[in-house]
Amino acid sequence: MRALLMYPNRDFDPPPALPWHEQSLRQDLELDTLLRAMADDDEFLFDVARKALLSGVRNDVDTILYRQEIVRDGLSNPQVVRELYALAVEAIEGKRKSYWSFSSHYPSSILHGAIEVLRMFMTVLRKLRDSADAHAGRFRSRGFTALFAMLQKEFSDEYLASVDAYLAELKFGAGVLLSAQLGPGNEGTHYMLRRPHEKKPGWLKWIMDKGPPAYTFRIADRDMAGAQVLSSMRDRGINLVANALAQSVDHILRFFEMLRMELAFHVGCLNLHDRLALLGAPACFAQPQALGTRVLRFGGLYDVCLALSMGCSVVGNALDADGKSLLIITGANQGGKSSFLRGIGLAQLMMQSGMFVSAEFFAAELRSALFTHYKREEDATMMSGKLDEELGRISAIADGTRTFRISEGEPLQTSYGEDLYREIFPAETETTAR
Repeated sequence: MRALLMYPNRDFDPPPALPWHEQSLRQDLELDTLLRAMADDDEFLFDVARKALLSGVRNDVDTILYRQEIVRDGLSNPQVVRELYALAVEAIEGKRKSYWSFSSHYPSSILHGAIEVLRMFMTVLRKLRDSADAHAGRFRSRGFTALFAMLQKEFSDEYLASVDAYLAELKFGAGVLLSAQLGPGNEGTHYMLRRPHEKKPGWLKWIMDKGPPAYTFRIADRDMAGAQVLSSMRDRGINLVANALAQSVDHILRFFEMLRMELAFHVGCLNLHDRLALLGAPACFAQPQALGTRVLRFGGLYDVCLALSMGCSVVGNALDADGKSLLIITGANQGGKSSFLRGIGLAQLMMQSGMFVSAEFFAAELRSALFTHYKREEDATMMSGKLDEELGRISAIADGTRTFRISEGEPLQTSYGEDLYREIFPAETETTAR
């Protein structure tokens, strides 16, 4: 089972290592202001939004457009998206509060706990299916359409009823029927759980149709050792079933965890959109262009973090820089140059993550990386002066690292190779000259 609310063919699995200059981006773009607006004081939403924004440079145009469809659906049906997210959280929290653990040494404990967790999971899955039945017709995106179709297909009333019946049977209210063989030293081996016999037939049929002989052994009420032996035999018989149910719990739990993570991004988009709507600040879906097309044009673009910090809409700007590779922004001090550039950087990150951007319209080519270099005020954490710190950050962006690999090439004018040769081999140099 997959949610597929971030990618059309795979789960959202952000890399453990985000861009090496993450801290610079967050500081220069004041990115945490945006993330806090998306999170609405929820640490999990904050973390997912951070990963989605900073890993967006890996997305291609098709992925961005796919994700935009889903965000649009969410903006049209915010209450449904929030309810789906709440159900995923309910399932995960319910599992966390249970005492079930796959690491238990006793199969009977594993089985009992797995049954209780699966019952709770089935209740949540039924709610998800009911939500799909009620709201699927209001969604148009490929992501939500596929999710609802999967819920309706996989979790029909018949399927859920059969799961409930199996879980009730696995409580073994009428005891456990096992088969076993005798191994070396008359030790029991090949324990196998068997399906219980049918209900006891009528007394007439029981008299007329005698089955094979059965032997019964009963232990005394206070025979603790005998009780432990029987418990051990029971655990060996139900071990395979207990492990199978435990794996089912893990499988369904992973689905809920992925559903929660992917919905978290879309809930974050809803939170941010609500904030911008209250400020009267515009938002639009960008037109992403393939890398190398040299496209950059927009209208009404503003620094979304500035608007969020001030609590009001701010003046937007327009630009048409298609076909240009270098822009120099000039103007008076405090004239808005930094905010203008910060707005472009934020919009680029927002576009490549698949969400809306803070503009009236925005079209830009994709970028494989985004770098910033804003001034830093001196503070106690600096290990050198401001100039050295500035040069160090520029070097990290532009120079890269040395490969320490020797390659053949023409001598440089500054290498003094010929001078050294004449100094070390003067005789050979004179002979060659003659």
